[in-house]
Amino acid sequence: MRQIQSPARGGSINERIGRVYSSLSKSHKKTADYVVANAFRAATMSIDELAHAVGISNATANRFARALGFDGYPQFRAELVHGFESMMAPAEKLEFAPDRPPSCADIFARCIEEGVSNLEATRRILNPENCERAVKMILNAERIFIIGYGASSFLGGLMGHALAPLCKSVHYNLGSGGAGHIASQLFKYTENDLVIGISFPQYASDTITLLRQVRENRVPIIALTDVPSSPVAQLANLTLYGQTQSSSSASSDGAALCLIEALCNAVAYQTKLATEERSEMDQFVMPWVHHNQQLLNRRS
Repeated sequence: MRQIQSPARGGSINERIGRVYSSLSKSHKKTADYVVANAFRAATMSIDELAHAVGISNATANRFARALGFDGYPQFRAELVHGFESMMAPAEKLEFAPDRPPSCADIFARCIEEGVSNLEATRRILNPENCERAVKMILNAERIFIIGYGASSFLGGLMGHALAPLCKSVHYNLGSGGAGHIASQLFKYTENDLVIGISFPQYASDTITLLRQVRENRVPIIALTDVPSSPVAQLANLTLYGQTQSSSSASSDGAALCLIEALCNAVAYQTKLATEERSEMDQFVMPWVHHNQQLLNRRS
């Protein structure tokens, strides 16, 4: 007799949490949030220690493990230890010596070290299947709208600029009016289109509201965010995660930008349209380039 698997079975701890997060109880969501934020620490904890840290009972910790598709807490902890989830632990905050203020070089070094840690964690949590699916969703979409507010609006603008030569129709909200104006455009989107929501801490409420409306209209959604408990991850058909830990601000955009560049490069690699559009674009701008070169030659 074939055994029916739990929806949470398979994949990394973060992927399992992401698939069931919206259906978890309040105490289980609290546990999930703790594990995502402190994965390395959780991997070293006994069930008693985790229960104490989260403020739940041992029985609740066991039920949480089973909700993720494990037989119990020992299997859950073993997966944390064995898998790459240890790399999701936030970078240790670099403490400066109390007897002297940090120099500019110290601050540079800390930010760069955090950025490297975020990039490594982002690379290790990539899901190959989701990468393939994301590229196909982008290439198959009739229209694409990229939503991002706050710092994410600039990330959305960069993504839109990179995808524009590769896709049929790409729009983004940078400089295009408020959420109400965007909603009027997205109202026309269908199941043949795609919306990409970019939201990292602190999560913009306008992004969440727009994605919720899009989801109600059954428009496919790709989310780019940091953790499974992110509100946009709960609304998306597919989510790509980038770690954005920072000791000096709400989030660091370096890994998020790298994730966007990787996705756009994968789209370019998978389509001949990139080469064709680049050739046409080169021919279109060649007279302008030639004219400017002549001006430079005259000045020299």
